[in-house]
Amino acid sequence: MASLPRSVRTTAVTALCRALFVLLGTPAALAHDRLKSSSPAKDAKVSAVERIRLEFSSRIRFPALALRTTDDVIVDIGKAKATGDTVTSEVPGPLPSGRYVIAWRVVSSDGHPIEGEIPFTMTAPATSETPSATATPTPASTPEPSASASAPVLARPLSRSNRGAS
Repeated sequence: MASLPRSVRTTAVTALCRALFVLLGTPAALAHDRLKSSSPAKDAKVSAVERIRLEFSSRIRFPALALRTTDDVIVDIGKAKATGDTVTSEVPGPLPSGRYVIAWRVVSSDGHPIEGEIPFTMTAPATSETPSATATPTPASTPEPSASASAPVLARPLSRSNRGAS
C-alpha cells in the first residue's frame, strides 16, 4: 500500500484532533448546573415545613423562590439566601393542609438562568387533641376563624395577564 504524502497525513491528524476536542470538550461546556435535592422533596407529603432548602450541583447566584398554592395564591416566605450550592428560605409559620408548589430560579455557575418547580402536599399536622362531643357548633352566619396569627399570609393571588374578567 502506498504511503500518503506528509502534508495530507498532517492535515488528517490535525482535523481528527480538532474533531475530538470539539466532540469531547463541548458537553461539559454546554451543561448547566442542576437541582440535586430539595426539602420538601418533589411530590412529598409532609406535615410541617419550617424552611425550604434547595441543593444544586454547583455554586449558584441570584436565587429567587416563591411558594404558592395550586390555586395560584402566593404564600409569604422569607427572602431566599444562597450559600455556595444551597438556597434556603424560612417559612414563617405553619402552612394549612393542601397542595403547594415551590417555584425557583437561580443563575448557574456558567452564567445562565435555570428554573423549575417542586410540587408537594401539606398534610394535617398530628395533634394530641381530639374533638369534644360537647363542642358548640359555630353558627353558619359567623365567619370561621382563619389560620393562626403566626401562619403565613395566603392572600395575594398570582396575577396573570391571560385571565379573563370575572
